[in-house]
Amino acid sequence: MAQDPRKIDAKEHRMPRRIVIIGAHAAGVDAASAARKTDRTAEITLIADEKHVGYSRCGLPFVLGGQIPSFQSLIVFSPAYFQMMKLTLKTETKATNIDTKNKTVETTDKTGKTETIPYDSLIIATGAGSFMPPIKGREKKGILSLRTLEDGEKIDQTVKNGAKTAVVMGAGLIGLELAIALQERGLKVTVVELLPQILPQMLDPDMARIVHEMLQDKGMTILTGKGVEECLGEENITGIVACQEEINADLFISAFGVRGNTELAAKAGVALGETKLIKTTAKMETNIRDVYAVGDCAESPHIVTQKPTVAQFGTVAVRQGKVAGINAAGGYALFTGVLGSAVSRLFDTDVGVTGLTETAAKKAGIETVTGTIASKTKADYYPGALPIKVKLVVEKESQRIIGAQIIGGEEVTQRINAISFAIQKQMTVRELAKADTAYAPPLCETWEPLVLAAEMVLMKLR
Repeated sequence: MAQDPRKIDAKEHRMPRRIVIIGAHAAGVDAASAARKTDRTAEITLIADEKHVGYSRCGLPFVLGGQIPSFQSLIVFSPAYFQMMKLTLKTETKATNIDTKNKTVETTDKTGKTETIPYDSLIIATGAGSFMPPIKGREKKGILSLRTLEDGEKIDQTVKNGAKTAVVMGAGLIGLELAIALQERGLKVTVVELLPQILPQMLDPDMARIVHEMLQDKGMTILTGKGVEECLGEENITGIVACQEEINADLFISAFGVRGNTELAAKAGVALGETKLIKTTAKMETNIRDVYAVGDCAESPHIVTQKPTVAQFGTVAVRQGKVAGINAAGGYALFTGVLGSAVSRLFDTDVGVTGLTETAAKKAGIETVTGTIASKTKADYYPGALPIKVKLVVEKESQRIIGAQIIGGEEVTQRINAISFAIQKQMTVRELAKADTAYAPPLCETWEPLVLAAEMVLMKLR
């Protein structure tokens, strides 16, 4: 008797799942890796408009500063990795259109050849691009930014060609890391920031002042509360005007921040959220079925406020990429949100943040109590003990810890991570004040600075 064709094993006839990922950096490559581990048979294609993919953008300032030997050292995922994981990679190829009805992506490569790639699941990991505000003369040649490997090479070449002075426009994290790199290469650097403080997204004014003074002590000129009004020069930029003052230099860097690349998604009908980035669910799905978005082009829920926020960090990109990759390949994973945890080393000072600053909490309508303490990273009498300053931000009503900022000579990262765990577990400041912490003279003080900061808050609450 002939077998019922309906009962023939469906698996044998199932077409491999087609997953297309637009973007091949932190979010895109991690999405591809997670998808491959979830579905061994899927056909996974990555489309990237850059020549180099899978490199660490965060390392660019440190190549320019000379701590990392070459830009090639930043390539984390070599062509061999893509082959080993059976991932099809199309570089120097631009995704020009997404047709969500017919489930296809149209692309054009560097030769002008077009292709239509079908998908079952699509992951948008288009990242972000450098942003330049509408300043008079901004179209002049010679204004550089630092976003890609090629950007880094251009800046490096300008320095090698004998640049002696530089102006960095913007005092966010990348702006300051780059300013330090240029100063370490022997340039005289001026940083211009529109807002009244440096690191406005990261630190409260009282903590920013400590970093500001340290940078000035190292010989950097920092002008806060001064916006760039005009770029001067004929065809090429030769100077800027900030607060009616003319500043000339050999090298000009735009470090005003980045904006998510959302045009392609928006054109396809993918909804943007209140942050102007792509709106997603906890599974990293967009409003369109089988279309996901991750990384710098997608918004994230903030763990404390539960509101959408912009968190354009490598750590967030890889976590979101993993979640989307698993879901796009038929698995199940959720992205629980962000605290905006970030650290950096500026000269020999480490600066870190997690959760809300006092300023951000105020904006979110949260009444806070803060505790700030200055301590040492080892026992005071032990050689090499370095200063450390901790600021805790606590919600007044619930007494829950909602943020911390730490500045010190060492041991900042792990303390930021510890407070990040505390916030996620909804720890109160009373619980932190009772923490059982370790001590040894070469490693830390008898009283852990985080505990001392918690006690400062409790004194205020009393």
